Amino acid sequence: MHGSASPGWLLVALCAATGTYCLLRMRSGVEEQRRAAGGEALMGFGMAAMAVPAAVAAPPRWAWLAYAVVFGAAGVRALWGARTGAHHLHHLVGAFAMAYMAGVMAASPAHHEHGAASGLPPVTGVLLLYFAGYVLWSGVRLIPVASVAGGGRSVGWGDRPELARACRLSMGIAMVAMLLTL
Repeated sequence: MHGSASPGWLLVALCAATGTYCLLRMRSGVEEQRRAAGGEALMGFGMAAMAVPAAVAAPPRWAWLAYAVVFGAAGVRALWGARTGAHHLHHLVGAFAMAYMAGVMAASPAHHEHGAASGLPPVTGVLLLYFAGYVLWSGVRLIPVASVAGGGRSVGWGDRPELARACRLSMGIAMVAMLLTL
């Protein structure tokens, strides 16, 4: 993504930390949690790679196409999983957003320089609305869990619901930031 270097590196750090935590969640004893964590780790690390400031490393066009293919495949997997549970639909939207951003960058990377004022494409606007709503909704859902946490039972890092929700919240915030800089 193109933009200022400092916020770009902060976004890279946030997404990489989120991806790392999701890898830890993959060690959970709950199978569904492990599966979701794997997809979220892919999203976190993919977002981190895409957020590297262009001034440092401007990926070639083929790299953006590879991102589009990887996240397109993740979207197909999420679509397949959506037949068993509606919670996979968010993963589908996230994978579509990542494939969309990679496709836009592959199609016209020079268009996304600082100060490019071409207006907000409708797809970007819809994705921004979705993820802004998701951030608000997941932030509100995090409040009760945080106040109940620490009820005396010991759980592993991979099984802490408040951390999993915080992970999803941070990826939603990162997605909004990436869409804004698109």
